[in-house]
Amino acid sequence: MELRGPNGPWPRPFDDAATSRLLNLVIDSGVNLIDTAPDYGLSESLIGKHISHRRDEFYLASKCGCTISPDGAPLEGDGHEFDRPNLRAAVEQSLRRMNTDHIDLIQFHHSPSREVLDANDSVAELVTLRDEGKVRFIGMSATLPNCYDHLEMNVFDAIQVPYSLLEREHEDFLTKAASAGVGTIARNGVARGIVTASQDKIAEIPGGWREMWLKNRDHFEAAGLEDLMDGGTRTEFMIRYILSKPVVNSTILGTVSPEHMADNIAAARKGPLPEDVYTEAQRRIAQAVAA
Repeated sequence: MELRGPNGPWPRPFDDAATSRLLNLVIDSGVNLIDTAPDYGLSESLIGKHISHRRDEFYLASKCGCTISPDGAPLEGDGHEFDRPNLRAAVEQSLRRMNTDHIDLIQFHHSPSREVLDANDSVAELVTLRDEGKVRFIGMSATLPNCYDHLEMNVFDAIQVPYSLLEREHEDFLTKAASAGVGTIARNGVARGIVTASQDKIAEIPGGWREMWLKNRDHFEAAGLEDLMDGGTRTEFMIRYILSKPVVNSTILGTVSPEHMADNIAAARKGPLPEDVYTEAQRRIAQAVAA
């Protein structure tokens, strides 16, 4: 999502050569899952332009349900429709933009309800696309409360939900999904970087999101976790917290900065937090939230 470029409601600076270096560095550094969506601005097109020649080196996850652009251009906005023609057209446009013949994991975007999926026979279209070899696995980008219905449908290979030390609402769901043998992906693992964001970065956050993210930052500050960090950074601590959760199979960390990416990988290589630190961090955050 960070590769969305200069258009849309939340623009990002864009440099084509720098993007090429970043995407290739991602793969060179051992990252093997790249997650995108048609309505992440330029993201799919940039992936296709710069790393499609390395397609066998990573798993590619995208999304569907995003309202398609008639000419196949990158989308702006957040409209979503889950009828079968829109799903098929979206997947086929994504394949062209990313210069690939298959998407490893296609996920319904924006957590549509089971009722919406059933009314549109949406899952059947993804099954057909899978049978055609255009997608390999079927997933859901989900949130509460719909994620429990998604799990009960018993059709999804993987489900991604927001989860971090500061956003633990989906913790019970992750446990249930993992127990059911469904792949679990955590997004927002560092809470969108809010615990280290400068005032300039905070000012860029759209108003509806800003209030919620600043509340998360306030909880982090109130919890007083610095003595648990063993000299590491806040971001490192958040990453290692995610790695301490065995029911999370993978996590998505978005960036346009090679320096941030290198720091993230270095943090991951330190591995999970010690169990006592992990438990104490949860206790302090819960206390801060309840205060």
